[in-house]
Amino acid sequence: MAVTADGDGRGGASGSASAVEAVFRIEQARIIAAVARVVRDVGIAEELAQDALVAALEQWPESGVPDNPGAWLMATARRRAIDLVRRRETYARKLAEVGRTLEDTAPPPPEPAGADADADEIADDLLRLVFVSCHPVLSTEARVALTLRLLGGLTTEEIARAFLVPEPTVAQRIVRAKRGLAKAGVPFEVPYGAERGARLSSVLEVIYLVFNEGYSATAGDDLLRPGLCEDALRLARVLSGLMPMEPEVHALAALLELQASRTATRTGPDGAPVLLADQNRSRWDRLLIRRGVEALTRASALGGAPGPYALQAAIAACHAGAVTYEDTDWATIAGLYGRLAALTPSPVVELNRAVAVSMADGPEAGLALVDALAAEPALRGYHLLPSVRGDLLARLGRTEEARAEFVRAAGLTRNERERRLLEERAAGL
Repeated sequence: MAVTADGDGRGGASGSASAVEAVFRIEQARIIAAVARVVRDVGIAEELAQDALVAALEQWPESGVPDNPGAWLMATARRRAIDLVRRRETYARKLAEVGRTLEDTAPPPPEPAGADADADEIADDLLRLVFVSCHPVLSTEARVALTLRLLGGLTTEEIARAFLVPEPTVAQRIVRAKRGLAKAGVPFEVPYGAERGARLSSVLEVIYLVFNEGYSATAGDDLLRPGLCEDALRLARVLSGLMPMEPEVHALAALLELQASRTATRTGPDGAPVLLADQNRSRWDRLLIRRGVEALTRASALGGAPGPYALQAAIAACHAGAVTYEDTDWATIAGLYGRLAALTPSPVVELNRAVAVSMADGPEAGLALVDALAAEPALRGYHLLPSVRGDLLARLGRTEEARAEFVRAAGLTRNERERRLLEERAAGL
């Protein structure tokens, strides 16, 4: 796939650079994962992957883009990793870690296009990288930033823009995360037993948080950030392929697929939020719904009691299966929220259950549950509490009280689109 001169007389350097950047973005996680297995440090692994990118930018304009550019980048990064290990004073110890034959083993040459001889090895490396990036030794913010950087392939600028924080803040989080992993001596391996369960919950939480921030942005001018949803969904799909025997992994993928199916209808042409009752269900993505139901079926087939993501996916499946808003099986949804609250007690889950109960048993029943949550410290600044209460009061005809609740909710939200919607609902009363 050699690059030739462009028709306007320019050389092929720009074409090569574009090809390098495109391939690197796709292959970055696999390369970092493979190199980290050799050097046992994700920070150094990322630097070596960047070195391979620089080498490609220097060589491909002259030699042309290779037939298998991903394998070329992988081989170059691995070779540099091995050279680095050889140069270290602690070579003997590192050599024992990466294999006694390392010194006499040449790095694998670029494989023919379509070859997949290292598929299992790369899958193992990616899984290790997932668990390292989401290690509980790091703060939640650091895990999110590092995961999006190493596995999502996002630049520091893109992460900062997505979460509406300064770019230097994200850069510091990533640097501190790498240093924290190195200082803690976090092994580049997939944990087992009880530790694996604890670490897996951290991995799933990070992916879930990334999706939620894209699905309903906590701040800013836009309700949705589709790019974050897509990144989280891709990570969930990769993880379900890497861990096919973990039901909650499939359950999380199911939940995200089902939630993502409604994305196109959650805002109007002007970006204003569209409530669930008003969404055009014919525009819900049927492919994503089918994928979500299939993933939920896989999770159920693995047996065991449903976990929190399985229960949330079952709730999303109830919504997806209703042809109209009025057809929604609210009684089943309320029951699922009850099981979720028993499994993972949370005032936010209870608030969601109150909404479902109000639809199944009437607004008075829902309002009683909401009022019981009024003193919850975790909901003190949560705008959806007065928003839900306002909706229930409006349904009961208590207009002035409802208006006051919507105004209060508008003052609490940091998302501009939600604020406008709540103000409009207050004015509409």
